[in-house]
Amino acid sequence: MENRLSVAGQAVQPVLIMFPLGLFAMAVLFDVADLLGGPTILGALAYWNILAGLVVGVFAMLAGAAEVMLLRRPQARRLGALRTLINIGVLVVFAVILMVRIRAHDRVAGGGLFLIEVLALALAGFGAWFAGQLANGRTPAFARAATGAREY
Repeated sequence: MENRLSVAGQAVQPVLIMFPLGLFAMAVLFDVADLLGGPTILGALAYWNILAGLVVGVFAMLAGAAEVMLLRRPQARRLGALRTLINIGVLVVFAVILMVRIRAHDRVAGGGLFLIEVLALALAGFGAWFAGQLANGRTPAFARAATGAREY
């Protein structure tokens, strides 16, 4: 996929996407330490990392959506829309996790919520891998089947 939205020759969306990925990963690590018996401040730190990841993630998703709107080829546009839907799904799952944690004492996650958080992080990693494949000009087989795109 070609990148049209850039600053100083560098594509904006791939740079922005690293911030929420790092923040979500740190939230999972803080929750692991909290569930293994660490101080309860780690649960609060995980909560605030998720909140910051959502804020930056919205900007990254908007940059990706703007890129998709600037694409000319319909196949590339469909693949970009699929990438944007994956990113929106990650943001929605982490937003639900955040809303559940608001009611928890000290913003600490329980075991079930932690499992959902790990699955959401795996989905975010998959979305980053998928975007990297598209950036390198390789379309994974599932995306070709879903969008009717050819390898380009």
